[in-house]
Amino acid sequence: MAKSSKSSATPPSDLPESFEAATAELETIVAAMEAGQMSLEASLAAYKRGAELLQYCQGQLQDAQQQVRILEDDMLKKFTLSDNS
Repeated sequence: MAKSSKSSATPPSDLPESFEAATAELETIVAAMEAGQMSLEASLAAYKRGAELLQYCQGQLQDAQQQVRILEDDMLKKFTLSDNS
């Protein structure tokens, strides 16, 4: 899925170890880009990595939301069944 780039300034496109690590890296990228001290090539590489991290974080959040829905459905069923006291 990841393509090698001809630029050595391109950050690695491997997945972060966790949601928290991804958001921390994304915050670092945003701060560096907002500082305005990056070359155009470095800015493009940072933007690409930021887009990858954003996609990863959105996927993690969607997975968590689905898990919560499943847990809530199961708890609501159990609550309804034991509510006959």
